[in-house]
Amino acid sequence: MTATAPAGRVSMRGIVKRHGAFTALHGVDLDIEPGEFFALLGPSGSGKTTTLRILAGLEPLNEGRVMLDGEDVTEREPGERDVAMVFQSYALYPHMTVFDNIAFPLRMIATPRDEVERAVRDAAARVHIDHLLARRPGQLSGGQQQRTALARAIVRKPRLFLLDEPLSNLDAKLRLETRVELRKLQRALGVTTVYVTHDQEEAMTIADRVAVFMEGRIVQVGPPRDIFARPASAVVAGFIGSPPMNLLPAEVRNGVLHVAGVELRPERPLGRDGAVTIGVRPAALRIAATGLPARVYLVEDLGDTTIVDLDVVGQVIKLRTDQRPSVREGEQVHVAMPADALHVFERDSGARREL
Repeated sequence: MTATAPAGRVSMRGIVKRHGAFTALHGVDLDIEPGEFFALLGPSGSGKTTTLRILAGLEPLNEGRVMLDGEDVTEREPGERDVAMVFQSYALYPHMTVFDNIAFPLRMIATPRDEVERAVRDAAARVHIDHLLARRPGQLSGGQQQRTALARAIVRKPRLFLLDEPLSNLDAKLRLETRVELRKLQRALGVTTVYVTHDQEEAMTIADRVAVFMEGRIVQVGPPRDIFARPASAVVAGFIGSPPMNLLPAEVRNGVLHVAGVELRPERPLGRDGAVTIGVRPAALRIAATGLPARVYLVEDLGDTTIVDLDVVGQVIKLRTDQRPSVREGEQVHVAMPADALHVFERDSGARREL
């Protein structure tokens, strides 16, 4: 007997979406593997939610194809795609109980009553709201409403689980807790999950892979650790990380890097001479006896870490340390920038220069 291939493979090819003269998506290509937790990450207006809605069938496209498990579903209605979506607003029916909200998609396909009962209670138990089934949405907290929306999405075991900023309405503590539970739930279900967020920390902590969107284009795809360690461009480098990578103008002359009047000699060749942008993570910087001249602009004490904002030639960069540095606002200091921690990007294109 031949084993059934796992469901939930996504392939999007040449996706173009226009709103009048404005192009929201410029030929997006995307492949997502069955069972993968895949995040679409980018700032507001970058095209990530539009991509998700096209995948769900909620948004028509102008060009391109959407494939699910090898089938072309570009022209299919949302109900014909076997996908479930959780919206930022949760979209619960206020006049229905939690039980009825969760049961709704099963009743729409005439599922027998005893199966509905069993499936609803199982889905509710998975997200820890089985004690709330008799309540209505107005009697629930934001977190409980979000769990109800999740239970409604998973109750009929779709082949694709689509989440559009599902945690953005929760407070910071609940967001962290729910993030962990959501990842564990996805692993237990084994369902392909596509997750839209503008919060890079959220994407980096829960996704198997991430697609970074900028201005209607995917600018990098890969595991979170790879994107953090080797951003493909200065734009990605300046977006990923908390705080994100510091970027400074520099120049390569005769193999030597000149930054704010200081010479840096990386261990590897820098390539051709010319103007570049250098990047360095805040955690790699140190206050030292020599290095880039800087003025302490602000000291942010976060308890277990400290962020020191430094003015370097009129540009503020951030240093992060788990120690409380003995510096004061307005003080003149020097900042050590280790050569092996440097990232170099082309000044014009912003593309990464491989060292």
